[in-house]
Amino acid sequence: MKINGVQKEYSEKLTISEMLKKEKYHKERVAVELNEEIVPKDEYDTTVLQDIDVVEVVSFMGGGCK
Repeated sequence: MKINGVQKEYSEKLTISEMLKKEKYHKERVAVELNEEIVPKDEYDTTVLQDIDVVEVVSFMGGGCK
């Protein structure tokens, strides 16, 4: 599968939650797009990724105006 433009290979099938943990993302601080569709957070534990999937993980950053 491709994650944020980088080809990745895992020996086992992973859910989105498992992939986020392996890639060291905080589930609460990201949005995940799977094959150009946003995945609701409540589906991260049940959505199993396939070898042909394209995943984009977007991290939320704090900040603001001074």
